[in-house]
Amino acid sequence: MDRIRTWWRRRRPTTRRLVQLYAAVLYNAHLKGFAEGKIYTGPVKAVCVPGLNCYSCPGAIAACPLGALQNAIASSANRPAFYAVGLLMLFGLTLGRVVCGWLCPVGLIQEFLHRVPTPKLKKNRLTRALSWVKYAILSVFVVLIPLWNAFRRVPLPAFCKYICPAGTLEGAVGLLANPANADMFGMLGFLFTWKFLIMMIVLTACVFVYRAFCRFLCPLGAIYGLFARVALAGVRVDGPACSGCGACVSLCPMDIRRVGDHECIHCGQCISACPEKAITFRAGHIALMGPEVTGRQRREAE
Repeated sequence: MDRIRTWWRRRRPTTRRLVQLYAAVLYNAHLKGFAEGKIYTGPVKAVCVPGLNCYSCPGAIAACPLGALQNAIASSANRPAFYAVGLLMLFGLTLGRVVCGWLCPVGLIQEFLHRVPTPKLKKNRLTRALSWVKYAILSVFVVLIPLWNAFRRVPLPAFCKYICPAGTLEGAVGLLANPANADMFGMLGFLFTWKFLIMMIVLTACVFVYRAFCRFLCPLGAIYGLFARVALAGVRVDGPACSGCGACVSLCPMDIRRVGDHECIHCGQCISACPEKAITFRAGHIALMGPEVTGRQRREAE
């Protein structure tokens, strides 16, 4: 019995992992869609979830905020993109990149792939430089190309159409995997082949590089990163208590320069690594994880 308890303590899922799993299941709660190979089109589909989850996934019960933003920009010649921009601002101001670390199914998939036992590429100057690529993708494929086509009256969500590996995996592969959609194979062409190749490259990269898509390519993470300084929730450092040892930055697998910056996904791994106990996960003034929470819980137990 003691061995079983020890095994479970070492391998039981963390709070963050459970939240990630719950979010993935909730986002894709339309189980009937997987069985029938059809996309849910009910009223909830007009709402966006915070994380990246393809609208065309058979199980998706809501829309992807990145796809909604592109469609809104692509249609901006006819109507303003108030809803999509406002919703992303709401998610950004309240959660920021907490969404990436806790509420994104694509992030969860990447972390599972990285657990495959292979040599791993550690972060370095090159990965830090590549982390800026997602901002270029955001500018060109999410904003400029859809906006340019909006004036031509030809709506084009460029990132979804030409790049998004999540859309290929969850949407295209999710639908094609169902025998009911066997007739769709005849409609596949160069564009699907191109996107399938991108998907395979990204998935393979995630085995060797921690969250490769999230770090280098995801424009949704780039958007949330813009709110790093003002987001309500996230990990925070108590300046006076911090000794500047750098243990938190060294431990973090993301390309951060400091805890809580635009590359931080607020996973909370740095909390236990801080020798000064200076890091806390907070929602405003409320401490949710960290030495303050542990101390309070200990006092209550006594």
